[in-house]
Amino acid sequence: MIKYADNTIAPQVRQMWKTVFGDPEAYMDIYFRDKYRNENTLVYVEDGKPVASLQMLPYMFSFCGREIPIAYISGACTLPEYRRKGYMSTLLKQSFHEMRKRNIPLSLLVPQEAGLVDFYARFGFAPAFDAGREELPSLKELLARHPDDLYGAYCEFDEWFREKDVTVQKSFDDFRSIVEEAALFGFPPKRNLMGMARIIDAETLLRFFAQQYRDKNFSLSVKDSILPENADTFVVQGGDCKRHYKERDPLFQVGVGELVQLLLGYHTSLKDEPLRSFFPEKKPQMNFMLE
Repeated sequence: MIKYADNTIAPQVRQMWKTVFGDPEAYMDIYFRDKYRNENTLVYVEDGKPVASLQMLPYMFSFCGREIPIAYISGACTLPEYRRKGYMSTLLKQSFHEMRKRNIPLSLLVPQEAGLVDFYARFGFAPAFDAGREELPSLKELLARHPDDLYGAYCEFDEWFREKDVTVQKSFDDFRSIVEEAALFGFPPKRNLMGMARIIDAETLLRFFAQQYRDKNFSLSVKDSILPENADTFVVQGGDCKRHYKERDPLFQVGVGELVQLLLGYHTSLKDEPLRSFFPEKKPQMNFMLE
């Protein structure tokens, strides 16, 4: 049975996190104080015991000239003795439906190990963020420039990313947690994270794309075996996106994983024509996610 967490289940979710990830208590104190919320936590319960869980953390994401809500999948874990029973698969699929109810069109995550990339790909996630090679600006140096002025430090931090397209944005509350977590580990150098993305609402994202690129006109058929609402033919034309023009054959067909890469501009210059002409290449960024 899947349910949202409550105050009774929350301590068990934390213990599950500790069992699976083994993070220090001081880090978990920050995370479960600042990021964890019952209403964003799905739990699989077997015989009255929480055995698997995931969290849908809300962030804003710059996309096509606007900021859109996204859900970042965090803390996805199953107790060792309950694995290989399909519980996480069920939780992930349920999370997609919950996101649609909340009008969240896009989900992101960071695989904790290389082997999980193929696992998440089965659910429509695709690589969309490259791991950075260069260090990001130093939080320690940033704080030194703004002694006793955390909000001033945040404003400079925010300037680093706010105007960047296809980038996860952070609030002041996010920043406060980021700084506390970084201090806990001695301000280690940070880089952009390798991450994956999954479309939750294809029509909405295509409409935003159409409004940003009014000169782009094409039709495409989307395949999505998990969210049937996305499996349709869409026509992008004149700054708008419409569904299911039966009288027109789609120009091309894409799976939902390829579509998210196209819309985020992930290595689109390597695509065949006409895809690379329709979808400009960009540099999606995800960083400082309390990883």
